[in-house]
Amino acid sequence: MAPRLALLLALAGPALAEEAAPPGASACLGCHSPVRQNAAIPSLRGRDPVEIAAMLQAFREGKAPATVMDRLARGFDAAESRTIAAWVVR
Repeated sequence: MAPRLALLLALAGPALAEEAAPPGASACLGCHSPVRQNAAIPSLRGRDPVEIAAMLQAFREGKAPATVMDRLARGFDAAESRTIAAWVVR
């Protein structure tokens, strides 16, 4: 491998690792696509992560109407929900 390429890959490694989805987050994009504009299942990109985490909490507690999100949200605690929210809005 050329020295310059090796250096670029070494420098890019941490940046690429930061982009990795936290556990559970990549599944969100299956329905909440960053490019699809579906009123029933909205994109989460660009939304407030605090709002997303609050919605996950409301789903977990049965305080928000849901079809499947109430069951999905129960799989994550508050800290995991905040981490997921921060990742899906980017």
